[in-house]
Amino acid sequence: MRRIAATAVAAAVTAPALFLSAAPAFADTKPAVDASQTAQKSIEELKKELAAAQAEYDKAEKAFGEAIDAVEAVTKDDHPLAVAAAAAVQASKDAAAAKTAADAAVTKAEQDLAALPEDATEEQKAQAEQAVTDAKTAATAARATADTKAAEAAAAVKTRDDARVAAARAMHLAEQDRDAAEAVRDDARRALKVAEGTTGEEGSGCSIDEHFRASLTGPKEIVVGSSGVFTLRLTNAGSTSYAEVGGFVGASLDHAKKGDHISLQWSSSTSPSWKTVSRGPLRSGARLAPGKSFEFKLKISVGATSTATKGRLYTEVMSWNDDKSCAESFGYLSPTFKVVKAAKPGSGTGSHGGSGSTGSTGGSGGSGNGNSSPQGGSGTTPVNSTSTSGNLASTGAGSSTLPFALAGGVAVVLGGGAMVMVRRRKAGARA
Repeated sequence: MRRIAATAVAAAVTAPALFLSAAPAFADTKPAVDASQTAQKSIEELKKELAAAQAEYDKAEKAFGEAIDAVEAVTKDDHPLAVAAAAAVQASKDAAAAKTAADAAVTKAEQDLAALPEDATEEQKAQAEQAVTDAKTAATAARATADTKAAEAAAAVKTRDDARVAAARAMHLAEQDRDAAEAVRDDARRALKVAEGTTGEEGSGCSIDEHFRASLTGPKEIVVGSSGVFTLRLTNAGSTSYAEVGGFVGASLDHAKKGDHISLQWSSSTSPSWKTVSRGPLRSGARLAPGKSFEFKLKISVGATSTATKGRLYTEVMSWNDDKSCAESFGYLSPTFKVVKAAKPGSGTGSHGGSGSTGSTGGSGGSGNGNSSPQGGSGTTPVNSTSTSGNLASTGAGSSTLPFALAGGVAVVLGGGAMVMVRRRKAGARA
């Protein structure tokens, strides 16, 4: 399914900051939005539509999560309906056992009566006959109790299972509502990109490739007036080569004020000099064989007049195949970082003065991040195709995927107290 981090989209729309390039929409069954469709709407109008669509999606995503929680709750053994059903089933079993014992008592009483000797007294005969009568009376009562308890158990089990069915159906409808809201949001986002001129032929019609992996690492802080270098690592976990890999990247500052400024540059082993990011995609310029990785270095430079704030780096990675088709990885890499003021002289390293411990590719403002010599490279370490890679932004669903059997929306096993399992969709991204 199409998964794009909602937080990244919202930040790109609302932050009055520099967005250096935009990523294309993930491939789906919808036709591309034509520029003529949005020509009569202003950028601001489209932004408002996207914000409204995002709000509806967030609302639907929350409702879907609550519906999942409801299904999980009602399918637990300690749910009141499950407890009541279990008690009723046990009571029915006990009543059935009592009925069996009563029937056995009737049989024994009849056998005792038949076994009386010919010379038995009238009193002995009367007692044996009374025992048969009493046993039959008790058996009749036990049979009635067993029937009642069986009916009560069936009703309790039905009530429990009906609640499970209703919760599962509600979850299914909530998922449909969420998917519909997601489609509206994606259309609004696509329309805005068309109007802004940030989409193109390079980014349209790409499929999702589960074997195309990506990770993005870098500093957690960047000091005002310095740079931070992030490493975008693209890995081929499949069995066939990619003709080329790359993608779209951008960066922004939250709540940017006058004087705030950042710039974004990139480099790699095949293009070692730092280049300013443009609207087009980054390209490796080299094939990527199975089990190999390729790295891009992304350098964010923060202007000396910038204020302390937060920033975000956006990436949407792509691979190109020999047949000219393209694919994208499953997820959206969008790490955040802090923009901090430099520590005052004499204050020690401080929480913002370090330069080597804030990220795997360099520190937050030391000379390592500001080095003008690029560090791009092409990795040769084989990858484990079964592992996940990349810090994928959350998409709202849980991180685990559980089987959820549906027959006409739901499958419920009556009388057995079966547990209904719920399917949670990732990120994770919630991706």
